[in-house]
Amino acid sequence: MDYQDIIKDWKQKKFRPLYWLEGEEDFFIDQVSSYAEHHLLDEAEKGFNLTILYGKDADWSTVINACRRYPMFAERQVVVLKEAQAMRDILKLEAYIENPLSSTVFVVAYKQGKVDGRSKLAKLIKEKGVMLSTKKMYDNQLPAWVESYVSSKGLAITQKGCILLVDHIGNDLSRIANEIDKVLVNLPEKKKIDESDIEKYVGISKEYNVFELQNATGQKDFAKVIRIIQYFSANPKAAPIQMVIPALYNFFSKINLIFGVKGGEKEIAAALGVHPFFLKDYMQAARQYGADGAEKAILLLHTYNLRSIGINDSGVEDGELMKEMMYKIMN
Repeated sequence: MDYQDIIKDWKQKKFRPLYWLEGEEDFFIDQVSSYAEHHLLDEAEKGFNLTILYGKDADWSTVINACRRYPMFAERQVVVLKEAQAMRDILKLEAYIENPLSSTVFVVAYKQGKVDGRSKLAKLIKEKGVMLSTKKMYDNQLPAWVESYVSSKGLAITQKGCILLVDHIGNDLSRIANEIDKVLVNLPEKKKIDESDIEKYVGISKEYNVFELQNATGQKDFAKVIRIIQYFSANPKAAPIQMVIPALYNFFSKINLIFGVKGGEKEIAAALGVHPFFLKDYMQAARQYGADGAEKAILLLHTYNLRSIGINDSGVEDGELMKEMMYKIMN
């Protein structure tokens, strides 16, 4: 069961006495716990029947006592335990979980960790309630997730707009969702988000960003690369060198991988973990650089990453360091 299934059940008035939310991806945990806090009870019911507790402040007896109360003037009460990973003696919750109250919906948000699957607690959770175990998404899964999230809001997003957003923000679903929501609030009457909307409402230049730098590098368009780097120098927050180098390292690593893949474009796209729409950019770069050029670029990026943090470097400005690096990569 994923987070959307839990919320779907709640909308259909299907409840279990316990929902244990754990794992690496805070976004999914926050979506479920927020829905429980704001939507499971009517406003008139919340005053008596909604309890929000925090693991760093609450002890196990306080939590259990809250869960064992009966609802007042409502069918159920809701108890949400946030930051459960910070609670001492959390294993003592077993006493309640073993015999939970059917009129209580107990939601536990246990972030950045998991209970031992072999423990009595884990077995009780699965027996008496629902366990949602979350994982961080791989980078190649992010575009599809963005498209799905935008679609859930009744709109669509262009592929370039999607990649622009993902490349700029990275693997942070909460921030991506916040930026998309910000675009939707300000979006004029249109059905599809494009790169112009991302530029206007998120503040990412559609011409001067890491994604465009990557494409210009792949095409060996040195003049465009220099223009983009000059923009980065004038706008340090747009793409600091610590963002640029990992992005280019990932780009050239995928180019290097092409030379070892057997099969056609479908197999290559799958091996690289990229959307087939963007495969042509990687294939063109592979032709431009060859296997030796891709390997040389990876080694140079490693060298300049060390220089960017002050190792074997005499204090060259980031903009000049990037220009020097790109000149060596492209020649």
